Amino acid sequence: MVFSSFTFVFYFLPVFLAVYFLAPRAWKNAVILAASLIFYYYGVREHPAYVLLMLISILVNYLAARCVARSRGKGRKKVWLVLGLAWNLGSLFVFKYLDFISGNINRILGRLDVETRLPFAELVLPIGISFYTFQISSYLIDVYWERVKAERSLLTLGTYLCMFPQLIAGPIVTYNQVQEQLKSREHSLRNLEEGLREFTIGLALKVLIANRVGGVWSQVNAIGFESISCPLAWLGIVAYTFQIYFDFYGYSLMAKGLGRIMGFEFPDNFRNPYLSRSMTEFWRRWHITLGSWFREYVYIPLGGNRKWVIRNLFLVWILTGLWHGASWNFVLWGFSIFVIISIEKLGWKKVLDRVPVLGHLYMILLIPLSWLIFAVVDLQQLWMYLSRLFPFFGQTGEAVFYGDFLKYGIACFWPLAGGLLCCTGLPRKFYEAKKYSFPVTLGLVVLFWMCVYCMYLGMDDPFLYYQF
Repeated sequence: MVFSSFTFVFYFLPVFLAVYFLAPRAWKNAVILAASLIFYYYGVREHPAYVLLMLISILVNYLAARCVARSRGKGRKKVWLVLGLAWNLGSLFVFKYLDFISGNINRILGRLDVETRLPFAELVLPIGISFYTFQISSYLIDVYWERVKAERSLLTLGTYLCMFPQLIAGPIVTYNQVQEQLKSREHSLRNLEEGLREFTIGLALKVLIANRVGGVWSQVNAIGFESISCPLAWLGIVAYTFQIYFDFYGYSLMAKGLGRIMGFEFPDNFRNPYLSRSMTEFWRRWHITLGSWFREYVYIPLGGNRKWVIRNLFLVWILTGLWHGASWNFVLWGFSIFVIISIEKLGWKKVLDRVPVLGHLYMILLIPLSWLIFAVVDLQQLWMYLSRLFPFFGQTGEAVFYGDFLKYGIACFWPLAGGLLCCTGLPRKFYEAKKYSFPVTLGLVVLFWMCVYCMYLGMDDPFLYYQF
């Protein structure tokens, strides 16, 4: 079930809100947990055991955290921490990386003429496992570090982990950020209004921009990279650049809006990342909660900026790449970001900061190219696409027709123009200044029904980050 669907907007959400607001305050967490499990079951209904997997994760981490808190001596605490993390990361490894490792080992064995082959598990990746694994692991680590106390209520911990607004695609919320809100939060008409407004804005970004420009990228893939012109290649990767941003940003706003309705304040996940003047700045503005997670639980424990900075950056970015997917293109993507940020740390960023225009031009080129590595799984196809972007790399076939750019460019002109405007942050500034005025409120109503019409036409594509 996706947020941008009739099932969610007109069935699940109204029923949930009615039950939630009618329930006594002491029962509201139970309502959230029950609704979240139903929401998750709907998404994994062909593999219902995955709901059980999540419930086991709640129980394992609840017991591990309690044992960490009760143990005397650092050694015993560390044992329980390791056992809990072994379950969390072990589950993630089995479902997401086991076949990737087996496939690479088999290729090595084949080159060595060894007939033995490792079997493939061929497991379907549970929706959102990367997000909820990192979330519950942060809770366990924070208990070990004594940043938070071990939760005594299994219901409260389950509500924290399973909360449906951010269960499947974030933002990654640490227990420390919502601990107090899980036990006491405000429910008001103002929160309801603010939440619905944020949800509507996110829905519009997803349905009216991300889905529309995403169609261009789908067409480019359908045509085949060997058969597109240079202009269409650039249009395609620009379209994907807009799609991944407004898809994920839209989801994050919807999640934040739903959380606000229930009295939660989720952290921002984006801060106008396409206005960045360096890759370092970009990754402080993009998927902020993931970056914060790696900084707090990997980069700083490794030494941060105090020692072995380049090694620490390398490990963080390789792990970031692998977190997004078990494929070599994600490793290459993470490595490329590591190289760029390392160069910036060595002095290039100071130049970019002194010459803002240069920084913006630099990122206008780098952002789409970095997303190209992210988007194209097959490395041979990646090279072919690069040869279309930069013909001097060597042509790889002839385009079907050289008017392809105009055909698809005209079709997506207005969504691209709207996306470009929204990237500047100006619409958001205008909204914040005039949000309670009648024209803005009417505009949100119009946007909502435009989204409903598009969903009626079948434009309710799944969120890109569901696959991670």
